[in-house]
Amino acid sequence: MKVLKDLYYTKDHEWVKVDGDEGYIGLTDYAQDQLGDIVYVELPEVDDEFEKDEVVSAVESVKAASDVYMPVSGKILEVNEALLDEPALLNEDPYKNWIVKFEFADKSQLDELMTSEEYEKYLEEEV
Repeated sequence: MKVLKDLYYTKDHEWVKVDGDEGYIGLTDYAQDQLGDIVYVELPEVDDEFEKDEVVSAVESVKAASDVYMPVSGKILEVNEALLDEPALLNEDPYKNWIVKFEFADKSQLDELMTSEEYEKYLEEEV
């Protein structure tokens, strides 16, 4: 499984990329692999605000459906509309194809997430 450095990870297999006071959220390589061929992505509305651990999106594949949780609190700035027409982009490159871009409400919540090294260890224990 591919795990990128410089990202934060959750136990639910979401990643967070930090870009100043903004961030991006997506599914990890492990998550897309477990789901299989992704056929549908539900996106939130721009300007929606979410608390940490709230469901921000949903992803459906040919074999399962899965909620995507907000790893940190924030306000949605942009959604990746390309996923509406081509949900399989998440399978092709889950790190390039983010789900939402958001503004942090509390950046200190990043401290509760895993680093790439911690996530790799977590995957070893999980699998």
